[in-house]
Amino acid sequence: MADITKRFGWRHLRSAPTAHIRHHKRGRLAHDGSGLSFWYRSLSAALSEVPVNDRELEMAFHARTSDFQDVTVQATVTYRISDPAEAAARLDFSVDPDTGGWRGAPLEQIATLLTETAQQHTLDVLARTPLAGALVDGVASVQNRVAEGLAAEPRLPATGIDVVAVRVVAIRPEAEVERALRTPAREQIQQEADRATYERRAVAVERERTIAENELASQIELARREEQLVEQRGTNTRREAEENAAADGVRAEAEAARKVRLARAEAAAAREVGAARAESQAAWLRVHAEVDTGTLHALAATRFAENLPRIDSVTLSPDVLTGLLTRLGLPDPEARA
Repeated sequence: MADITKRFGWRHLRSAPTAHIRHHKRGRLAHDGSGLSFWYRSLSAALSEVPVNDRELEMAFHARTSDFQDVTVQATVTYRISDPAEAAARLDFSVDPDTGGWRGAPLEQIATLLTETAQQHTLDVLARTPLAGALVDGVASVQNRVAEGLAAEPRLPATGIDVVAVRVVAIRPEAEVERALRTPAREQIQQEADRATYERRAVAVERERTIAENELASQIELARREEQLVEQRGTNTRREAEENAAADGVRAEAEAARKVRLARAEAAAAREVGAARAESQAAWLRVHAEVDTGTLHALAATRFAENLPRIDSVTLSPDVLTGLLTRLGLPDPEARA
């Protein structure tokens, strides 16, 4: 939409670069081009504004397949007005010189033309295609047929319209039919999911069995090693006992030999001592045999006195003293006096 301002009874128009402006003054073309800016008087001016940029037209319409199933087709057509003069001559692109708004609805006319043309070719294709084929290959076939049909439509070049691109977004059946069509696929997907679940469970069971077997094998190996350890410990204990017994035997033998040698030495010493004592006793007896009785009595008295307790004083009667001295062979002191 052009930008129009008012100044002192004059109007100033400023258009966008994507808008083609045609200004007629008194039946003659005064301005013709895109992105124009000029002054004019509204009473004597006839203005047309034709958009020359690419425009997207979204369309959705119903069709019926060869097996009498209703489908919805969603498509988008990109077009542009390549000849603004032809378009302005065939369609009403005139604008109000005071407001800059279109007096008619030219873009709606173009949309109706494109939609009806595309719908006609789409219906022609889908009417000979079953629902399954339309859902599988219908997008490409409909797109090609619509593009060819629009390119061959004579009204479009005559109106100065070029079709840039055609895109078919989707072809969808009714909701109930779509759910029915989805059921086999869903069942197959569910079967695949169940099969994957079963396989995963089988793999899990197999892994658990492998783990259990490994644990059992580990326990068996551990028990075997424990058995070997017990046997080795028994062998070590027996060997230690044998070594200790052998050491004890060696120590016992050494102790017995030592005791035998000690006993022999003690016996030899005892014999030597006995012989010496016997020899000493024999010599003592020989000496005593050669001594007179009085001397022996005196020695006996001496030995007896040595073994008596300490006596500080002894009082003897004259009779006892005389008898004792007589026995000892000593003279009587009184008789000496």
